[in-house]
Amino acid sequence: MMGIVHHSVYPVWYEAARTDFIKLFGMTYSQMEKSGILLPVVEVTSKYIGSARYEDELDVTAQVKRLTPARIEFYYEVFRKGEEKPLNTGTTTHAWVDSNFRVMNMKKTHPDLFEKLSASVEE
Repeated sequence: MMGIVHHSVYPVWYEAARTDFIKLFGMTYSQMEKSGILLPVVEVTSKYIGSARYEDELDVTAQVKRLTPARIEFYYEVFRKGEEKPLNTGTTTHAWVDSNFRVMNMKKTHPDLFEKLSASVEE
């Protein structure tokens, strides 16, 4: 009714940006899951700075903020097209788990992917 995007939509946008980000490393989320790597969310934060409206065109960026052998944290920014100040910022933290949902050490089990992701961490 207010013409503003509901706050619950932002984490969905984070997921879409994260999915596109993973593709930069040569695999899709589906391929990652088929290879036994799962990334359940353990924490989400979201800071609402401005309001996106229903017809706004938006850009959502994703980057790796922190990486350990057992966890990965992504940082997101949501921008209205053509604007430099984000409307929203957020993070998601994920555990690296296998298909049985046991935490795994990515540095040992998938060193190539871990190395690529390590190189992308923005300080």
